[in-house]
Amino acid sequence: MDIIAKLAEELRIRYTQAENAVKLIDEGNTIPFIARYRKEMTGSLDDTVLRELADRLKSLRALEERRAEVKRLIDEQGKLTEEIENALAQAQTLAEIDDIYRPYRPKRRTRASVAAEAGLTPLAELMLAQRPDFDIEKEAEKYINEEKKILTASDALAGAMDIIAEKVSDNAEFRKWIRDFTYEKGNLVSKAKKEEDSVYRLYYDYTEPVKKIPSHRALAVNRGEREGFLTVKVEADRAAIVRFLEGQMLTPKECMSTRYVKAACADAYDRLIAPSVENEIRNMITKKAEEQAIKVFGENLKNLLMIPPIRGKVVMGFDPAYRTGCKIAVVNDVGDVLATAVVYPTPPQNKTEEAKKILTELINKYNVDIISIGNGTASKESEIFVAELIKEQTRPISYVITNEAGASVYSASKLGAEEFPQYDVSLRSAISIARRLQDPLAELVKIDPKSIGVGQYQHDINPKDLSESLAGVVESCVSSVGADLNTASVSLLSHIAGINAKIAQNIYEYRKTAGRFKKRSELLKVKGIGEKVFTQCAGFLRVPESDEVLDNTAVHPESYDVAKKLIAESGYTMEDVRAQRIGDISERIENKGLEAVAKSLGVGVPTLLDIITELKKPGRDPRSELPPQILRTDVMDINSLKPGMEFIGTVRNVADFGAFVDIGVHQDGLVHISKLSKGYVKRAMDAASVGEIIKVRVIEVDPEKKRISLEKVFDK
Repeated sequence: MDIIAKLAEELRIRYTQAENAVKLIDEGNTIPFIARYRKEMTGSLDDTVLRELADRLKSLRALEERRAEVKRLIDEQGKLTEEIENALAQAQTLAEIDDIYRPYRPKRRTRASVAAEAGLTPLAELMLAQRPDFDIEKEAEKYINEEKKILTASDALAGAMDIIAEKVSDNAEFRKWIRDFTYEKGNLVSKAKKEEDSVYRLYYDYTEPVKKIPSHRALAVNRGEREGFLTVKVEADRAAIVRFLEGQMLTPKECMSTRYVKAACADAYDRLIAPSVENEIRNMITKKAEEQAIKVFGENLKNLLMIPPIRGKVVMGFDPAYRTGCKIAVVNDVGDVLATAVVYPTPPQNKTEEAKKILTELINKYNVDIISIGNGTASKESEIFVAELIKEQTRPISYVITNEAGASVYSASKLGAEEFPQYDVSLRSAISIARRLQDPLAELVKIDPKSIGVGQYQHDINPKDLSESLAGVVESCVSSVGADLNTASVSLLSHIAGINAKIAQNIYEYRKTAGRFKKRSELLKVKGIGEKVFTQCAGFLRVPESDEVLDNTAVHPESYDVAKKLIAESGYTMEDVRAQRIGDISERIENKGLEAVAKSLGVGVPTLLDIITELKKPGRDPRSELPPQILRTDVMDINSLKPGMEFIGTVRNVADFGAFVDIGVHQDGLVHISKLSKGYVKRAMDAASVGEIIKVRVIEVDPEKKRISLEKVFDK
């Protein structure tokens, strides 16, 4: 297999793009580095395509390794033929390769092997010959042998059929046809295993075509089966499959052997093929569902991490609770903790006035601008309390409901203890809830992505595959935004392309001993950072205080000379760049001709355009170009909602079947996929993304079940 050609075909990119991308990956370059700084080589492939290419490259190479291994194993048995070599060369999946190897794989003792040991192989061959003039039953009498436990002709015929059944089962072409037929025409069927009601009641009598089942339903059925509520099986047209096998094994004219060969075909399917094909199909469905669920989680996580930060505001973190009280933490505009407290405005204490007094004093003393309320237990009561509190204040204050998923994990973690040893676990949660508002990315990278809760059925997915995928998403987001080398936490630094946890810790230790970094090149003094690591990570790290203004941009050090020549040729100085006085640089370059300028500087047009963008806004944050978070001053209740009411809401999560939107009520409303777009969309995430601000209309409200059905409102 030409792996490069296969990658180009599957990803719909040019051969040279795939070839160069593979070369760069094999050289040890990170995906963010390739996507950002090697655009000329890859034809500007983005990090999403590059990660898909890297994953597929790994799979295809594993396929080639298995192909070579099977070829070797068959050859060692002296049974490798040109026909087998050709079949192996044409196999496109691991299942097809394993089908070819099946007849040569060392087997445990089977009914067929027992029959063969008893000397029944010649009888099986005669049976398969299906000679019209031959009496197979009379011939079977010759094989009666008490010592070999063949007591009757029927015993001999049964043994011969076992040999034929295994021969049919071991045929790679037959298995491929049956697998494809089952996938294309079969159904996944689930039935109730228990009488009791459960969240799986929708699947108590459920049938759906195998090839059409969406990932969320496949994973739900799997969980229901695992928890003992469902029995699940794959059903295919048995009669059609047996007819196919008979068509392959029977001769045109019937004879005495015909009924025995037919019985062997049916037995081969029922006993040997169907169970393994069902397992393969179930695994195929699950793998496909997991891949889709991981993709959904990854896209949601990316959108969540890239939510615009709220800069320059003093924030009060409010971690709601009942009996143990609400934990409060006030942080300044750069996230330093100014004060903490515990108040009891919620049941059972209901010390509302006392809580108002304490919080009002904190608000006035520290000039609090926003209150960030966690969305967990007692969130609704806390929101009502905060809305009343805001009305009584003399300074303008707003509040935001913040997704607190993972905050408790962080607070109890080693990292949380190291960062805030002076505060107990509950107060650390309040600090995290406050800081999430100021910089979601910097705070959320401290938490295992699986705990953030923006996926679907993440607990049913292969943990290793999920972790690898989400780590890639975090790395891409952190590298896209960049990090301040002097203020970034170890957690944030460890997600920068090319930097691992050990090097991140070394950077932190260097800051403690040598003081703040004065320039990017100082990174080379850090233990573990040589030229190779520096090349991968330098462009994603910023030093705002550096005398070299380019150290505060995403311009890579390898392009500094090009950037400086560009500035000079455009009639500007480095001081103009620092003061952001080069607004018309694009116009000046275009007047000279982009390609001509790029050629004179010895770079490609994509790199030239990236350099121009960075020179215009040193220290720019790409998240600032996205819509800001919605701030609220009043509270709503589900009982006050009526069909037809319209709201501006924030998408909190996206699943295959729709998007969950926060409209200022404790419960997020669901916009079903059919209500997300004017036209048909196959996936909800094609029409909505986490953090997106959209206008929605209430369709239906069920206060008892706490369900809100919404539809997206489109501008006329």
